[in-house]
Amino acid sequence: MNNFKKIDLSSPLIKQRLLAVSLLLVVVLCFILLIIMPLVSKLFELNEIKSNLVIKLQQYERILAKADLVTASMVNINKEQENQGYFNLQETDALASADMQEFIKKTIVDAGGQLSSTQALPVSSKDNFRRITVSVRMTGSSQILRKVLYTLETSKPLIIINQIDIRPIRGTRNRMNGLMEASNDLNVNFQAVSFMRNSVK
Repeated sequence: MNNFKKIDLSSPLIKQRLLAVSLLLVVVLCFILLIIMPLVSKLFELNEIKSNLVIKLQQYERILAKADLVTASMVNINKEQENQGYFNLQETDALASADMQEFIKKTIVDAGGQLSSTQALPVSSKDNFRRITVSVRMTGSSQILRKVLYTLETSKPLIIINQIDIRPIRGTRNRMNGLMEASNDLNVNFQAVSFMRNSVK
């Protein structure tokens, strides 16, 4: 014998209860869609941002860990450059220019050439270095010029030859036969450039 009572779905009380349950479900669903889902989405977004920040922080920590090593390397590089003697270590631009002019004069004379003039040009600064430039005029044969250029460009402090102009010297007329005799000498103009650190005083 069946003890269960049949539920009359058409009764007003049951309809009210079904409507109330349906409304509750709608409210719960709206709450989930409007409140819970955005919060969950925001939580995932914040978690992703946090993960990216942690990765960046680890990268910065690795970079900072190498900072001392990089600084030490830079100090070693600067010391090596100074030990190589490439830069002029005079205390002032004027002393550096005078020292370079004296060296150029000795180089030309020792090679057998003749120095016509030297002139210090204005000092220019770029990338923490100062360019000490001297304008030079000399005469001599091609062999002499080769010796002079080789000595200057292999010297320490470093000297770079710039804007060189070479012109042959006109020959002289022979008084005996009136013919022009060729000359092996050359008129040479060039700029010699040396470098100083801006920190050198």
